[in-house]
Amino acid sequence: MVDHKLMTNTELSLYFIALLPPEPFRQFAWKWKEYFRDQYKSKASLNSPPHITLHMPFKLKPKREAELITSLQRVADNFNPLMVELEGFGAFPPRVIFIDVEKSSELDELQQAIKRQMKLDFQVFNANYQDKPFHPHMTLAFRDLRKAQFQQAWEEFQYKEVHYTWESTQFTLLKHNGHHWDIFQEISLTHSL
Repeated sequence: MVDHKLMTNTELSLYFIALLPPEPFRQFAWKWKEYFRDQYKSKASLNSPPHITLHMPFKLKPKREAELITSLQRVADNFNPLMVELEGFGAFPPRVIFIDVEKSSELDELQQAIKRQMKLDFQVFNANYQDKPFHPHMTLAFRDLRKAQFQQAWEEFQYKEVHYTWESTQFTLLKHNGHHWDIFQEISLTHSL
């Protein structure tokens, strides 16, 4: 029997759960991330595809991946595909600039259901966000965007327009490969009456 107190981080993998926009918008958002890298020296967001986080990164033993996918599919089986609407740009000063997502009860309910299931089945929590309301967004620049560059970038982006709507038929489990995030498993929203 393994003593969990003696386990090292190398025996765990890192995952997170998100909604990914379809192409061609995914490529459009990627180009904005590259723009932030080139113009403002903020490249941290290039480690993951454009996405809306539904559950922040968490660690789990790789041998539990099948169980994780089954658990997430149980959540998805209770949801119909949902409309996602991106509208304009937003910011969390002093470091984060993002494409804003219109709030919707369906998106909130999906995020809450995933959060509950992860807590129930895996004792995994959205710990850093437990007291904050869900604010869906698609990050373009964050932790390595310096405060002075944030001000300049926000002056450039706060009045820019972006509008995009899609029907999301799935959410995505991503896994970190040691360098960046890879799509690991698509989970279909399959509720039927």
